[in-house]
Amino acid sequence: MATRREVRCRCGRRMWVQPDVRTVQCSTCHTVTQLYSLVDIARGANRIIHGFQQLLRQHQPQHQYHEQQQQQMMAQPPPRLLEPLPSPFGKKRAVLCGVNYKGKSYSLKGCISDAKSMRSFLVQQMGFPIDSILMLTEDEASPQRIPTKRNIRKAMRWLVEGNRAMDSLVFHFSGHGSQQKDYNGDEIDGQDEALCPLDHETEGKIIDDEINRILVRPLVHGAKLHAVIDACNSGTVLDLPFVCRMERNGSYEWEDQRSVRAYKGTDGGAAFCFSACDDDETSGYTPVFTGKNTGAMTYSFIKAVKTAGPAPTYGHLLNLMCSAIREAQSRLAFNGDYTSSDASAEPLLTSSDEFDLYATKFVL
Repeated sequence: MATRREVRCRCGRRMWVQPDVRTVQCSTCHTVTQLYSLVDIARGANRIIHGFQQLLRQHQPQHQYHEQQQQQMMAQPPPRLLEPLPSPFGKKRAVLCGVNYKGKSYSLKGCISDAKSMRSFLVQQMGFPIDSILMLTEDEASPQRIPTKRNIRKAMRWLVEGNRAMDSLVFHFSGHGSQQKDYNGDEIDGQDEALCPLDHETEGKIIDDEINRILVRPLVHGAKLHAVIDACNSGTVLDLPFVCRMERNGSYEWEDQRSVRAYKGTDGGAAFCFSACDDDETSGYTPVFTGKNTGAMTYSFIKAVKTAGPAPTYGHLLNLMCSAIREAQSRLAFNGDYTSSDASAEPLLTSSDEFDLYATKFVL
């Protein structure tokens, strides 16, 4: 219901009227008062200003008028050369990072392909609008889309900006992961996990404390983030407080890694991370799945979601992913090929909260 507003008559009597009332009569002195809304006042002011400008133009020499117009145009800022980021507002949006580190001694071969595969999957299978997906790879033409430390940070902030209930957010990274010494004492093993942007040699890595602060903590009630991290040492790279330890028979336990030094949860939302391996393990890429180098984690995630049927549980999905990785390991061992993958590790799930793995549906 609209809020009533107060009107005071000339005789001093106070009256309360609805916002859309235009005249009111005082019950004491019977004076009729004309009322105006702020919109009416603004429109009247605009008409007066427009009329005054027209009058000036009529009496101003033509050359002076054109000089003023040119000066106003010169005072305007030049057009932006960099491509603006898409609007962050929407039910589904994603940031996909693929870093091959071209020309480096530690270059990778399948990470850009992983990002492109994830984009196709999100658009074709999960209904993500193509213009709500931000790609950062070395193949991108825009300087803003190169996976530097600054651009990845900016993209992560864009992903969660203004997040609302029912938003589905996806963060995917395929590239190098690493560990470094924990300096604030919030890690059980004394090591921070980190992602390596393209320019990490000069600008540094993006450590889990910062990733958690940017991606996880701003999530409001009803918003959901899924991260898929195809990198070494990536188990707890989002610093989520609960780690799922699953056995080969499908049984599992939640490991509580909450820190007494810092809050690592959300602002009421939900965050899940599928990582390629545990913090002390390595991951890799392999041609076993598709005939070309593919991140084992990215491929197994996409395949599991496609084959699991509508709305699988997290437990079903994780079991399918682990089975795909074990199949790849067996085929590599049979062929005697251990050079293309270190895929001895299995996917790891971490979460902002404990939940029943076989009762909770996975929905993007």
